[in-house]
Amino acid sequence: MATQATSQKVLSLYRNFLRHGNKFSSYNFRDYTIRRSRDAFRANMTETSPEKIATFITKAEQELAVVKRQAAISQMYTTGEHLVVEAPPKF
Repeated sequence: MATQATSQKVLSLYRNFLRHGNKFSSYNFRDYTIRRSRDAFRANMTETSPEKIATFITKAEQELAVVKRQAAISQMYTTGEHLVVEAPPKF
């Protein structure tokens, strides 16, 4: 059974994935990152083994660091063009 601290850590990781995933300037990367994050967290939602949860948290922290770096790089090289499926930019 997951402790309260572990549950809060996992929830914090999930929120950070969504937050930083939304920072991608490219619709395709943004959508992929958010979808992949949701799928990964949902797949492991019922896990009760503390060892597996700790492994999942460690892996998620490493992947979050990659998402943060890539989102920052994505914002540096924006083209300003938006796809039809995206919401119009807010000025």
